[in-house]
Amino acid sequence: MLFSLMLTGCKQEAAPAGAPPAMPPMPVTYIVAKATDVPMVVEAVAQTEGASEVEVRPRVGGILLKKMYQEGETVKAGQLLFTIDPAPFLTELNQAKAQLAQQQARITQANREAARLKPLLDSQAISQREYDNATSDASIVQASVSQAQVAIQAAQLNLGYTKVAAPTAGVAGRFVLSEGALVQAGASLLTTIIQTSPIWVRFSLSESQLKSLGGSVKANNVSDISLILPDGSEYGQKGQLNFMASQMNPSLGSQELRATFDNKDKNLMPGQFVRARITTGAFEGVFLVPQTAVATGEQGNYVFIVNAKNQAERRSVVVGDWEGSDWVILSGLNANDKVIVDNLIKLNMMPPGAPVKPSLLGVPAAS
Repeated sequence: MLFSLMLTGCKQEAAPAGAPPAMPPMPVTYIVAKATDVPMVVEAVAQTEGASEVEVRPRVGGILLKKMYQEGETVKAGQLLFTIDPAPFLTELNQAKAQLAQQQARITQANREAARLKPLLDSQAISQREYDNATSDASIVQASVSQAQVAIQAAQLNLGYTKVAAPTAGVAGRFVLSEGALVQAGASLLTTIIQTSPIWVRFSLSESQLKSLGGSVKANNVSDISLILPDGSEYGQKGQLNFMASQMNPSLGSQELRATFDNKDKNLMPGQFVRARITTGAFEGVFLVPQTAVATGEQGNYVFIVNAKNQAERRSVVVGDWEGSDWVILSGLNANDKVIVDNLIKLNMMPPGAPVKPSLLGVPAAS
């Protein structure tokens, strides 16, 4: 009987040993959530453009004789760029001067005739009508003199237009035509002058970007505008808004904006694609967690935290934009929460409340 009792006890002790062994706690790494302030920043694709782009066209037509500038170089306002054959306009000026001389001779004759008839009128040798016709002729000729003077001014103006000067300072583009070409007044494009200092940067912000900034962009709520160049570096000068659309673009659903930047060193070229970074304020009391700590599910974004029982607890969060390599957590976390930053895939496969073996990021786990 004693042997039977001993055998029964051995069987009772061996039964639990046959059950599946409990899984050990999963080792995880965590960070301690600390509240901080993060600037409200968005980035948008932008394109540079000249502060002014002027098309140079001739004011008179004729044969283009010579180009007087170097393509692609900076020109000053009033600098001579092209010359048009002045011969036809010089002839026109001489004709206008000859017409003026002729009218001046006629007015001298008319005045002399009126002076000769005045004594005859006093002695009643001629009628009043004859004298009035003579003085009227003098007035008509005087009007012709004024008309001839205006013709001279127009001819001189056209002669001056044969020298095409730069209307503004900037970088002159390529010569569209060639020397010897026939140009038409106001129609033929000769070249383009683009002002590159200062330079403008045009961009747009979508509705979601405006929402992350707290609403539409205005001059009084923008604290900083910077440019990110194609190589990832930041442009050395800060910009200022000089245009803000008062309404959303209905076809694109975005607000159109434009900023001006100093470009004395000519580091920026018109037509260049860059990124505009706009800062309007700051998010206060938010948290920064690594991107690897945030997962996305059917109900939105979430993280895992280590609760007081060393269990993995799922927590829904509201995320903002990236700050460097971290997510900005706008809500869902509390100060001193232990946010797990690794093994999220395994934690998703484990039942809720699974035990974990936490260790602080950057601190070796206890042996």
